[in-house]
Amino acid sequence: MTTAEQQSEARLHTIGEVCRRLQEEFPDISISKIRYLEDQGLLAPRRTRGGYRLFSDADVERLATILRLQRDEFLPLRVIREELEMPGADRARRRAQGIAPV
Repeated sequence: MTTAEQQSEARLHTIGEVCRRLQEEFPDISISKIRYLEDQGLLAPRRTRGGYRLFSDADVERLATILRLQRDEFLPLRVIREELEMPGADRARRRAQGIAPV
């Protein structure tokens, strides 16, 4: 395994780690909720050969964006999915983070 591959692997998180990492900002987050959002097509974590989910830092940030848009803007998942798939999806991410559009 090359150094770049090792570094990439080091940045991957299990579903339990992701849940604990987001717990402070989203106290109601659960493993089943993360799985549900994946089932709805909002997340696509990598999988190990054994089928375990591995989330990159970008996956974790996408999940946090989804949760903020749900909590702060009361958007349904269908609308969140559409916004994140649009060209210029950075706008949705900035809005979820409370950053003014440029």
